[in-house]
Amino acid sequence: MPLEVELDRSSPVPLYYQLAQAIEAAIRDGHLVPGDRFENELDLAKRLTLSRPTTRRAIQEIVDKGLLVRKRGVGTQVVQNPVHRRVELTSLFDDLTRAGQEPTTELLDYQVGMAEEEVATQLSLPSGHEIVTIRRLRCANGEPLAVMVNYLPVDLAPEADELERNGLYQALRARGVHIRLARQRIGARPATRTEARLLTEKAGAPLLAMSRTAFDDSGKAVEYGDHCYRASRYYFETTLVDR
Repeated sequence: MPLEVELDRSSPVPLYYQLAQAIEAAIRDGHLVPGDRFENELDLAKRLTLSRPTTRRAIQEIVDKGLLVRKRGVGTQVVQNPVHRRVELTSLFDDLTRAGQEPTTELLDYQVGMAEEEVATQLSLPSGHEIVTIRRLRCANGEPLAVMVNYLPVDLAPEADELERNGLYQALRARGVHIRLARQRIGARPATRTEARLLTEKAGAPLLAMSRTAFDDSGKAVEYGDHCYRASRYYFETTLVDR
């Protein structure tokens, strides 16, 4: 069914922007769903009596937001909404659940061993102290989203099978651990071959990277995480306030 769009040609808001907003709203509201073929720009331009450059720019705006993808020989298709996450003290599992997306977890590795120097420093432990290293692949609605590596003191670490059913913070809460604050760094880096394979990206593709050390009510470091996310499917959101 063609996208219904109402354009206000007397408005100072550019027509390409009005069209882009209408397309984005249709995708986010579920009127256009992942896998749907989107009307080609020439037909859309004719139907809405717009110039082709105006239509092309509107579609490109939505492609740049990761809501549409152009495929040679197929055309333009709707893709899964990117996951946005406010910069707050929450877990990815909890955020996905609240957003109505279905989080699933594949446990890639669960090992007990000695902490390397950087990890020991982050957890305020002596170098060589025994810790649990957990490596997981997190998916949203069946689509790979993040590779997560977490390090915890042995006495706090959940069992391996718990982590395939629940999020890490949920499992810690069940153990009476309340995470009060965290120190977090957000950056970017290229995907390794292993990460690219797990996330269905190309080797070297840009990934969002986040490292976090979480502390409980007493100020004790209880978890250190090093996560990477598909930049095409995920972004952080924050609000800035003038002081």
